Formats: sequence, C-alpha cells, structure tokens
Amino acid sequence: MHGFFFAWQAFWKEWQVQPEREGSSMKRTELERRERDLRKAQKKTETLQRRSKGSSIGDFIEQLSGLFRHDATEIFNTKDDIAILEVLEDMQAVIPQKKWDDVLRKAIKKTGVVEKERAYQELLELLSFEEEEDAESTEEVGV
Repeated sequence: MHGFFFAWQAFWKEWQVQPEREGSSMKRTELERRERDLRKAQKKTETLQRRSKGSSIGDFIEQLSGLFRHDATEIFNTKDDIAILEVLEDMQAVIPQKKWDDVLRKAIKKTGVVEKERAYQELLELLSFEEEEDAESTEEVGV
C-alpha cells in the first residue's frame, strides 16, 4: 500500500496542468517560492530601515528622555530646545496620535522628576502648537 502511495505522488505532478510562463523553464512552485523569498527580503529591509531611523515608540521615548535637561524636581528645557521640537515633529509624522500621550508620559517618567505634570503640559502645548501651524500651512496652500 505504501509503494502505491509514493508512486502515485511521483506521477501526480506530471499529470498536473501548469500554466506556461513566457521565457520560463522553471516550475510554478519554484517561481512562487522565489517570489515569496523576494517579498520577505523586501519586508525585512523595510523593517530594518524603520528601526534604524528610530521610529518605534520605544525609540522616541529614549530620544526624548535623553534630550531632557533635568534635576530631581523638574525638566528645564521642554519649551526652548530645538532638538526636542524636532523629535516631536518626527513622532507626529510616524506614530499615531493616540500614542503621543504614552510617549510623552513614559519619557518624562524615565527622568524621575517630581513635577511630571508640568513637563507633560508644556510638551503637550508644543504638540498642539505644531498641529496649529500644520493646519495653517495647509489652509494657505488651499487658498
């Protein structure tokens, strides 16, 4: 019984009708496997590029907490540091809006300062100010 099964499998592929591809002498399964491998490789390079840019939530938390100048009680440079503003702009472009609060709160918490809420409100004002500027620039373009 086992011999019949294996013989049947060997001949089954010969009987299957496979579409002819122009200029192709490879089997369909081989072509499909290569296409899958190519898609996997492309996806892998895309994810590596995103990670190298630092575009994950954890990367933004690390960047922000590293840029904060603080002592035990407060963060000093939330309003006037251009590097923080640039990271916030990048964050707005990459991360969905519902995650912004998490990033800000976790970056502030990582510093260990006492006045967390004040720093959070100042950063939130920067984000809302940037949103207003973006809205104004899109309105001017539409005029």
